[in-house]
Amino acid sequence: MSALVAGLRRVWTTDPRRDPNPLVYFVLAVTAVAYPVWAQVSTDGQGEFLISVLADAGVYVLLALGLNVVVGFAGLLDLGYAAFFAIGAYTYAFLASDHLVVTPLHTAVHLPFWIVLLVGMFVAAGFGLVLGAPTLRLRGDYLAIVTLGFGEIVPRVFKTLGEWTSGVNGISALDKPQLPLWLQGPWSGDPFAVIQNFKIVGALGFYVIMVLLVGICIVLVNNLRGSRIGRAWMAVREDEVAAAAMGVNTTRIKLLAFAIGAAFSGFAGTFYGAKLSLVSPENFGFGVSITILVMVVLGGMGNIGGVIVGSLLIYSVIFLFLPALPPLAESWATSLGFGSLVAQDGDWPGIGQEVQRLKFLLFGLILVLTMLLRPQGLIPSRARQQELVSGVRDEPVIEDLDAEAADQ
Repeated sequence: MSALVAGLRRVWTTDPRRDPNPLVYFVLAVTAVAYPVWAQVSTDGQGEFLISVLADAGVYVLLALGLNVVVGFAGLLDLGYAAFFAIGAYTYAFLASDHLVVTPLHTAVHLPFWIVLLVGMFVAAGFGLVLGAPTLRLRGDYLAIVTLGFGEIVPRVFKTLGEWTSGVNGISALDKPQLPLWLQGPWSGDPFAVIQNFKIVGALGFYVIMVLLVGICIVLVNNLRGSRIGRAWMAVREDEVAAAAMGVNTTRIKLLAFAIGAAFSGFAGTFYGAKLSLVSPENFGFGVSITILVMVVLGGMGNIGGVIVGSLLIYSVIFLFLPALPPLAESWATSLGFGSLVAQDGDWPGIGQEVQRLKFLLFGLILVLTMLLRPQGLIPSRARQQELVSGVRDEPVIEDLDAEAADQ
């Protein structure tokens, strides 16, 4: 209770123009609590889809938080981040389903979701160390190319190892998360009863799990940012040579960034596999890595609140706004008196199909305009905002007039 009061006091006393994060966290917390109620009330009790959509958006929030550690804190460009997402999802698929029966092991494993959540995190972190160890000597574009290659290799390995992963068909019928005890009541439309081994199958259950996971990860990342490791990451990001000269072990620090970022991705992949009950290599392509990177850059690299807002905004644009745009365009054309544009006519496919073809062009225009108008991100960190808005000034050079006179 005291922590809640302290948080509210900080929101009230902090100027949002200087530090918007307390206000952002407060708004996100209130929205997370009120959203399921609003979804059910606004749809007369049929809000399962809306709740499920935001639970899926939480997966991208977790991914963006992890990539922010690598890109925003440590300044390492990682274009293969979706590979760790795939590793976490397939870890859950192997350890929480009957799939291993049809593999050379011929033995099914059914570990609880809560245990596999940690296992997937550590497995992904281990692969992050495997990727980071041989690539630490690389910087900039060369590091980006290597991580891009890793991101392309992992899904193809899962696709070609059909004997273990079922190839392009993926792995289905994964176990649902369970709670040892659950109390049902009128809030769920049921009589009071205590249920053992309660399976979480509804959208609200997964939404609650995701809110808890996101909250835990926000606390962890905030603590990391303020720790010695976080300050070392930022020193490496600003100038690796200067950081090494000041005694920072850059090799260990960059390895930690790769491992911790990969752990967050494995965390999200485990939840994704459990909620979808299906994993397929088609879901972990290069586009996922780029989407997460766009979320981090657009929200504000290095700022946790900005990254969360950016990930929710980009998810809404890609998965909600753009798919709904073609029927909206047809409706707008009809209401404005341009009904002839709706029907197909010769080479003209109709305005709905034309918008469908151009939707990613529109998405690109949105990103370009945002970066032109807000290059530091929607809610940037103070350091990045200072660099991009105010600029970085070199220290003045003091001329030695006596030495020049002696030379003459």
